[in-house]
Amino acid sequence: MHKLVVLYPLPADPDHFRDYYVTNHLPLVTRLPGLLAWRYSFDVAATQGQAPYFAVFEAEFADAAAMTAARASPQGQQVTADVANYATGGAVVIHYTVQHGTG
Repeated sequence: MHKLVVLYPLPADPDHFRDYYVTNHLPLVTRLPGLLAWRYSFDVAATQGQAPYFAVFEAEFADAAAMTAARASPQGQQVTADVANYATGGAVVIHYTVQHGTG
């Protein structure tokens, strides 16, 4: 499994971010080809001190190739272009192959 994570710093208008994200952005995300699962939260907290992020998004794909294809698709390009409409604080995008542990 391959995971894509988007970390959002505090935007200029948190209420606009929340409304736009849920009403407009997430419906675009759900159309990504190869998307297996997704989740998000506006309740980001740090174990110590102030959290550096306002919101977090996670998406799961079968592998890195599926994620790359999804991001390069017309739907993926639309999702990327839409970020400027709500994320005035920017966005940090990371991805990685999930390693499974036991114990």
